[in-house]
Amino acid sequence: MSNKLYFFVGIKGTGMSALALVLHGKGYNVEGSDLETYFFTQKPLEEAHIPMYTFNPDNIKPGMTIIAGNAFGDDHPEIKRAHEMGLEVIRYPDFLAQISEKFTSIAITGSHGKTSTTGLLAHVLSGVAKTSYLIGDGTGCGQPDARFFVMEACEYQRHFLAYHPDYAIITNVDYDHPDYYKDIEDVFDAFKTFATQVKKGLVVYGDDEHLKKLKAPVPIIKYGFGEDNDFVISNLAKDTSGSHFDVSLNGKHFGHFDIPSYGTHNVLNATAVIAIAHLEQLPEPEIAEELKTFKGVKRRFSEKVINGMVLIDDYAHHPAEIRATLDAARQKYPKKKIVAIFQPHTFTRTIALLDDFAKALSLADHVFLCDIFSSVREKSGHIKIGDLATKIDGAKILKLDNVSPLLEFEEDVLVFMGAGDVQKFEVVYEKILSETTRSAT
Repeated sequence: MSNKLYFFVGIKGTGMSALALVLHGKGYNVEGSDLETYFFTQKPLEEAHIPMYTFNPDNIKPGMTIIAGNAFGDDHPEIKRAHEMGLEVIRYPDFLAQISEKFTSIAITGSHGKTSTTGLLAHVLSGVAKTSYLIGDGTGCGQPDARFFVMEACEYQRHFLAYHPDYAIITNVDYDHPDYYKDIEDVFDAFKTFATQVKKGLVVYGDDEHLKKLKAPVPIIKYGFGEDNDFVISNLAKDTSGSHFDVSLNGKHFGHFDIPSYGTHNVLNATAVIAIAHLEQLPEPEIAEELKTFKGVKRRFSEKVINGMVLIDDYAHHPAEIRATLDAARQKYPKKKIVAIFQPHTFTRTIALLDDFAKALSLADHVFLCDIFSSVREKSGHIKIGDLATKIDGAKILKLDNVSPLLEFEEDVLVFMGAGDVQKFEVVYEKILSETTRSAT
C-alpha cells in the first residue's frame, strides 16, 4: 500500500471515476471532489469507500497529487489552489498515459462502440489473465500485478493523442463532436495521428471507408464482413437469444462464436476482441467461452421489465448509434413495437446532424422527442426540438411534467436514448406506470 494520496478534481466523471477505481484497486489512497448532484458513476466509488467531497479549495492539502478532469480549467478554485501550493497537477489523459506504460496496454477508440468494446475486451481478458481496465461507463478495476491494461480512448479534442498503447482497436470513423472537429477529414486526421503512436499492432474495422485508407508503422489487422479483411465474419445468425457467427482468418476457418447480445455492431465488436486475443496468442476456445458470458456495460442497451413493459436505457446520441440500438431492439423483440424516446445531446450536434437524426429515428414505430440537452461546452443554440420533430412523421414532443402519452403503449418496447439526462423521463414514466397499475387493481 502506498501512502501517496491522489485527489481527483471531478471524480464523478465517467473516465475519472473509473481511473480512481483503478488506482484504488492497485492499493493507492484516493479521494476526490465534484458537484453535490448524484451521478450514476458514484455508486462504485461509494462501495469502494473512496471519500468524495463537494468542490472547495480547502479540500486541497499538502502532499497531494492532483488529477484534474478535462472539464475543469486551471481557473477552477481547487486546481488554482493546488498550483499556488506547488502541488503536482496532472491532467486525466496524461496520467492515464503514464500508468498504461507499465502493462501490455490496449486502447479502444472509434467514433462509436468504444465503451461496449472496451467492456467486452476487459471481460474476456479478465477471464484468462490478470487485467486492469478503465471503461467509459465509469467502471474501473486495478490489479496490482496485471498483465493487461484495457482502456477506453476518447477522440474528443484529440485527448487520445496522450496515449502510446501497445495495441489499439479502432471501431469506425464518423463525423461527431462538431463543436470541435471541422469535418470528417479533421476527425480522420486525428485517428491517423493516433495510429502512428501504437507500438505493436492495430485492429481496425476493415469495411470502414476511412479505415481502409489508414496507414501505420505497425501491422494493421482488419476485421469485418468483406472478404478482403484478415478476420472475416460469415454465417451470421441473429435470434432472440443473441448472435451466432463464424470467423475465418486469412481464408481459413478460425472458430464459431456465440454472444448473448444483439445487433450487428456487437458482432463486429466481438470480432475485434477476438483479433486482439489472437495477437496475444490467447487460446481460442477460452475466448469463445468468455464471450458467451458478457453482460454488457452501463447505459448500453440496459433493460428492465415493469408490468409487461420492456424499458431499454441507452447512451445512443449519434444517428449511427440510434440505428444500432433500434436494430438490436428489433432483433431481441421482433414481435413488439419499438417506441423511441430520444433526447438530443448538444445544440451543435443536433444542428450538424439534423437530417441524419430524423432518418435514424424514423426506424422506430413511434418517436417521442425531449428538449435538447445543453452541454457545459455551449451556452445556447439556434435550434429547438420542434425543428427535429417536423422532419419525422408522427413524432411528438414529450415534456417531463406530462409523460402520460407513453402509457398508451402496452406490452411494447420503450427505448430511452441520449447522453444527457433522458433517464429522468424514464423515472417519471416508471412512477406513473406503477401508480396506474396499482389503481387498476
